[in-house]
Amino acid sequence: MRATKLRRWLGIVLAGAMCVTLNPAQATAGSRPRLAGSAPCPGQPGFTCSYLTVPLDRRGSLPGQLRLRVAVADNAAAPRGTLLLLTGGPGQPGPGLLPRLRQRFSFLMNEYRLVLIDQRGTGEGAIDCPRLQVEVGSSDITPPSADAIRECARTLGRTRHHYTTADTVADLEDLRRALGVPRWTLDGVSYGTFTAQRYGLTFPGRVRRMVLDSVVPQDDPDALYVAGLRRTAFVLRQACQEQNCGFDPAAALAGVVRRHGNGVGVFDLVVIASIVDPKLTGDGFFPVLRLLRQAADGDPGPLNEAVDALQGGADTPAAEYSAGLHVATLCADLTHAPWGDSAAPLWQRDAAVDRALRKLSTEDVWPFEPRTAVEQGVIQGCRHWPPSRPNPRAPHEWLAMPVLLINGDRDLSTPVEWAIEQAARTPHGTLVIVPGMGHSIQGRNAAGDQAVRDFLLG
Repeated sequence: MRATKLRRWLGIVLAGAMCVTLNPAQATAGSRPRLAGSAPCPGQPGFTCSYLTVPLDRRGSLPGQLRLRVAVADNAAAPRGTLLLLTGGPGQPGPGLLPRLRQRFSFLMNEYRLVLIDQRGTGEGAIDCPRLQVEVGSSDITPPSADAIRECARTLGRTRHHYTTADTVADLEDLRRALGVPRWTLDGVSYGTFTAQRYGLTFPGRVRRMVLDSVVPQDDPDALYVAGLRRTAFVLRQACQEQNCGFDPAAALAGVVRRHGNGVGVFDLVVIASIVDPKLTGDGFFPVLRLLRQAADGDPGPLNEAVDALQGGADTPAAEYSAGLHVATLCADLTHAPWGDSAAPLWQRDAAVDRALRKLSTEDVWPFEPRTAVEQGVIQGCRHWPPSRPNPRAPHEWLAMPVLLINGDRDLSTPVEWAIEQAARTPHGTLVIVPGMGHSIQGRNAAGDQAVRDFLLG
C-alpha cells in the first residue's frame, strides 16, 4: 500500500475541549428540520442518501447555510432503533465511508438502523485549503508551515468561528429531529468519540447508549501528546518481545532521534504503524523494528526514507479528509494548549510554547526528546491559527447513559491513558482494553467486536 494511500485510509486524530456555555435551545429552536433530495445511495443498496440544511452561524450574526450529506439505512423499523456512526479526524466524511463501515458494522445492521452524516466542513462540503492539504493530508503529527495555516485562515475568514465540535453537536440534534427519533444510540470512533460525548453531555435524554472506540477524553486531551510519546516505548518493546528482535527498540529510538533530530518524523511513522500494523511485523507497512535497528547501527537512510514517504497529502482530496476542517475544529476545541484556549492572541503563543518546552523533562516523553512535543503538528498548526471562538462548554459534566469504552493497548493516536482517564469520570462506563491492538477496534478485532455485541445486542 502506498504511503499516501495510507493517509487516506487512516484519519489520525486529536481533538480538545470547551470553555463557553452552549444553550441547547440554539439547536432546537424553529421548525422541525427536514431531509431533502432523497435518493438511493449510489452503489449502496439498502441506504438512502439525502441532505440536511443547517445554519452556518446559529447565533445569526453571519448569514449562510451548510448542506450536510446524510446516509440512512432503509430498515426504519429496526428492533433496537437508530445507531448514529460518528467518524474521526476531525476531517473524515460520513456517507463517503459507507462501503467500509457497513462491512465493519454488519453484525449490527439487522438490529439497528445505521445513520452517517458529513459533519460540517467534511465530505461533499469539505473545507479545501490546498496548500495545507498538500503539506499534511490527514496527519496530526506532520507540522504544517505557518504560511499554510495563515492561508487557510484567510480562506475561511470569519466563518472559521463556526466549525467547533459544539456546532456539530447542534447539527446532530437537527438530524435526530429530522429523522423523527426520540432517542438514538451513538457509536464514535477516534474524534467521533469526542463528538459523541459532547452530544451526550448536551442532550443526555436523547441517547440510549454510547460506544466510544479509541477514546478522546471529553475534556481536552494533551496538545503536547505526552501520553502518546511516552507510550511508544511500551508498544515497541511489546512488539520486540513477541518477535524476539534481540535489542531494545525504545533505547534505539532514543539514540536515533537525539543523533539525527528526526523525532517528529519517527513519531509520525510509529503512530501510523500502531494503526496499520500494531504488532510491527512489517506486514503491509514499513518494518519499523528493523528500520530502528539499522539506524541505531549507523545506517539511518532506510528509516529516513520511510519517514519521507509518509509526508504530505497530495494524494488525499479534501472530500476524503479535510485538513482545513481539521485545523479549524482542532484549534478551536483546545482549551489547555500551552497558550490557553483559542481566544489567546497570537503574540502570546510563542512564549507560551517556549515555557511549556522548558517544563518538560526527558523522562516525561522518553524515548523522544522534549522538543518533539512542541514541534509536532498540533502545536505547530494551532500556534499560528488566528484567535477564534472557543468551543462552548456542554451543560453537563457527566455522561448519564450506559457507555462502552474500547481501546487498544498499542494505540498511539489516542493512547490507552486517555481511555482510562475518561472511564474514571463515566459513572455508567465499562472499559475494555484490547491487548495487541492499535487504533480503531470495531470490525478489526474479534474481542472488541464481541464487547460491542454484548453491549448493544445483549
